[in-house]
Amino acid sequence: MSAPLLLAIVELGGYPDFSPLYRRLGCEVVVERTMRKAVATARKRKPRVIVAEFNYQSDFRDRTSSLETLQAVVQRLPDTRVIVFYDRDAEAQLARLRSRFEPFRVLAFPIEEAELEAAVKAALAD
Repeated sequence: MSAPLLLAIVELGGYPDFSPLYRRLGCEVVVERTMRKAVATARKRKPRVIVAEFNYQSDFRDRTSSLETLQAVVQRLPDTRVIVFYDRDAEAQLARLRSRFEPFRVLAFPIEEAELEAAVKAALAD
Protein backbone atom coordinates (compact mmCIF):
# COMPACT_ATOMS: atom_id res chain seq x y z
CA MET A 1 0.00 0.00 0.00
CA SER A 2 1.33 3.44 -0.86
CA ALA A 3 1.86 6.26 1.61
CA PRO A 4 -1.06 8.69 2.02
CA LEU A 5 -0.52 11.96 0.18
CA LEU A 6 -0.33 15.19 2.16
CA LEU A 7 -0.58 18.38 0.14
CA ALA A 8 0.96 21.38 1.91
CA ILE A 9 -0.06 24.75 0.46
CA VAL A 10 2.47 27.38 1.52
CA GLU A 11 1.48 30.69 -0.06
CA LEU A 12 2.99 33.15 2.42
CA GLY A 13 4.91 30.92 4.84
CA GLY A 14 6.80 32.53 7.68
CA TYR A 15 6.63 29.38 9.80
CA PRO A 16 8.75 26.21 9.99
CA ASP A 17 8.78 23.65 7.19
CA PHE A 18 6.73 20.80 8.63
CA SER A 19 7.58 18.36 5.80
CA PRO A 20 9.84 16.25 8.06
CA LEU A 21 6.95 15.87 10.53
CA TYR A 22 4.56 14.83 7.76
CA ARG A 23 7.07 12.30 6.42
CA ARG A 24 7.67 10.94 9.93
CA LEU A 25 3.92 10.29 10.10
CA GLY A 26 4.20 8.17 6.95
CA CYS A 27 2.97 10.68 4.38
CA GLU A 28 4.20 11.39 0.91
CA VAL A 29 4.50 15.20 0.87
CA VAL A 30 3.83 17.57 -2.01
CA VAL A 31 4.34 21.30 -1.40
CA GLU A 32 2.69 23.86 -3.65
CA ARG A 33 3.26 27.61 -3.41
CA THR A 34 0.21 28.84 -5.33
CA MET A 35 -3.45 27.95 -4.95
CA ARG A 36 -3.75 27.41 -8.70
CA LYS A 37 -1.08 24.68 -8.64
CA ALA A 38 -2.47 23.25 -5.40
CA VAL A 39 -5.96 22.92 -6.87
CA ALA A 40 -4.55 21.15 -9.93
CA THR A 41 -2.57 18.79 -7.68
CA ALA A 42 -5.63 18.10 -5.50
CA ARG A 43 -7.76 17.26 -8.53
CA LYS A 44 -5.12 15.01 -10.04
CA ARG A 45 -3.68 13.28 -6.96
CA LYS A 46 -6.62 13.34 -4.47
CA PRO A 47 -4.61 13.89 -1.26
CA ARG A 48 -5.65 12.34 2.04
CA VAL A 49 -4.70 15.52 3.93
CA ILE A 50 -4.34 19.13 2.84
CA VAL A 51 -2.61 21.66 5.07
CA ALA A 52 -3.26 25.24 3.95
CA GLU A 53 -2.98 28.80 5.19
CA PHE A 54 -5.96 31.09 5.62
CA ASN A 55 -4.75 34.36 4.17
CA TYR A 56 -7.54 36.92 4.36
CA GLN A 57 -7.67 39.03 1.22
CA SER A 58 -9.82 42.13 1.59
CA ASP A 59 -9.62 42.92 -2.12
CA PHE A 60 -11.80 39.88 -2.98
CA ARG A 61 -15.42 40.99 -3.35
CA ASP A 62 -17.16 37.62 -3.21
CA ARG A 63 -14.86 35.60 -0.96
CA THR A 64 -12.45 35.93 1.95
CA SER A 65 -9.42 34.01 0.65
CA SER A 66 -8.22 31.57 -1.96
CA LEU A 67 -9.39 28.72 0.29
CA GLU A 68 -12.85 29.06 -1.26
CA THR A 69 -11.33 27.89 -4.54
CA LEU A 70 -9.87 24.88 -2.78
CA GLN A 71 -13.18 24.23 -1.03
CA ALA A 72 -14.93 23.66 -4.35
CA VAL A 73 -12.47 20.87 -5.16
CA VAL A 74 -12.41 19.32 -1.68
CA GLN A 75 -16.20 18.98 -1.65
CA ARG A 76 -15.75 16.36 -4.39
CA LEU A 77 -13.05 14.53 -2.42
CA PRO A 78 -14.90 12.95 0.52
CA ASP A 79 -11.77 11.24 1.91
CA THR A 80 -9.69 14.44 2.01
CA ARG A 81 -9.26 16.27 5.32
CA VAL A 82 -8.22 19.93 5.42
CA ILE A 83 -6.16 21.49 8.21
CA VAL A 84 -6.02 25.29 8.14
CA PHE A 85 -3.40 27.56 9.68
CA TYR A 86 -4.68 31.03 10.56
CA ASP A 87 -3.70 34.28 12.24
CA ARG A 88 -5.88 35.18 15.24
CA ASP A 89 -6.23 38.71 13.80
CA ALA A 90 -8.28 37.19 10.97
CA GLU A 91 -10.55 35.12 13.20
CA ALA A 92 -13.73 37.00 12.16
CA GLN A 93 -12.97 36.47 8.48
CA LEU A 94 -12.17 32.81 9.12
CA ALA A 95 -15.57 32.49 10.79
CA ARG A 96 -17.19 33.65 7.54
CA LEU A 97 -15.34 30.93 5.65
CA ARG A 98 -16.27 28.33 8.27
CA SER A 99 -19.95 29.18 7.91
CA ARG A 100 -19.72 27.76 4.37
CA PHE A 101 -16.87 25.25 4.71
CA GLU A 102 -15.79 23.58 7.92
CA PRO A 103 -12.18 22.38 7.75
CA PHE A 104 -11.22 19.23 9.62
CA ARG A 105 -9.07 21.29 12.02
CA VAL A 106 -7.97 24.91 12.38
CA LEU A 107 -4.71 25.82 14.10
CA ALA A 108 -3.72 29.35 15.11
CA PHE A 109 -0.25 30.76 14.61
CA PRO A 110 2.24 30.11 16.05
CA ILE A 111 1.75 26.48 15.10
CA GLU A 112 2.65 24.05 17.86
CA GLU A 113 4.28 20.98 16.34
CA ALA A 114 2.59 18.59 18.81
CA GLU A 115 -0.83 20.06 18.01
CA LEU A 116 -0.17 19.75 14.26
CA GLU A 117 1.04 16.18 14.69
CA ALA A 118 -2.16 15.28 16.56
CA ALA A 119 -4.29 16.93 13.85
CA VAL A 120 -2.53 15.08 11.02
CA LYS A 121 -2.75 11.76 12.87
CA ALA A 122 -6.49 12.32 13.42
CA ALA A 123 -6.98 13.22 9.75
CA LEU A 124 -5.18 10.06 8.64
CA ALA A 125 -7.25 7.93 11.03
CA ASP A 126 -10.60 9.56 10.17
